[in-house]
Amino acid sequence: MSIFELRRVYHRNLCSKILAIKKGVPNNADSGSKASVAIALEIIKRFNFPLAKKAPPGQTAGILFEQITKDFLANSFELIHHLRPGKWLFAINQSISKFEQYEHLADLQRLLQQKAELAAALGGDYIVTPDITVSRYPVSDEEINQATPFVAEGEPICQYSPLRISNRPKGCLMLHSSISCKWTMRSDRAQNIRTEALNLIRNRKGNTPHIMAVTAEPLPTRLASLALGTGDLDCVYHFALPELLEAVKKVGGQDQQEMLEAMVKGRRLRDISDLPLDLAI
Repeated sequence: MSIFELRRVYHRNLCSKILAIKKGVPNNADSGSKASVAIALEIIKRFNFPLAKKAPPGQTAGILFEQITKDFLANSFELIHHLRPGKWLFAINQSISKFEQYEHLADLQRLLQQKAELAAALGGDYIVTPDITVSRYPVSDEEINQATPFVAEGEPICQYSPLRISNRPKGCLMLHSSISCKWTMRSDRAQNIRTEALNLIRNRKGNTPHIMAVTAEPLPTRLASLALGTGDLDCVYHFALPELLEAVKKVGGQDQQEMLEAMVKGRRLRDISDLPLDLAI
């Protein structure tokens, strides 16, 4: 199955389980914005799939969006496994303290709970739980030595890299990517994603994971609240960027078109189909 076919399956699942229209308003649109409603309706026309009979509650829609997106990414990444060999885990709602770069935060959290004066001085919320995590398992010496002898037991070298499982007998997954999923985008949600991203950057021991966001928000000016600027996130991914481009061209005003073009040409907004390839980087 190609990425094109997997993308269609992704949209069909979203349409059947989440996307719905009530009184002419799609449930990923802002009913108070004519542009948002018009663009969302145009995107749905381009899917050409049956919609859910009833929109799920907001929190349920978010959970379904995470699950369907996670499955799409895992299935897509498997197709290009040769570009990024290894044993990988795609999961939902995993605390970052479970991963190599952030396991020290669990100790810090316990200490802060025991020492109220430290909690007052240092604050809290060090441990975040990304919507989707992509992590890699450490490897055995046999795997490392497949092509040529590289490491040997007992030698005083290569003793600290987390990639080598013998360095960490218990084994600890290495966080490769943190992905936020937001069915719709509001200013407060954009700020929450940025705050989580800064937490991941500042509190790591080791490499910084990819930090990404996926959204079904139809309004370019809302997307801009997260996509514009650099430093916090690698990139923002839209669940249907080609369809969004066509929809905005047809029913969006000039401001919306210019904003969308700026995000795409500025390499701040990509399609969901680009995300598996970017995970291979």
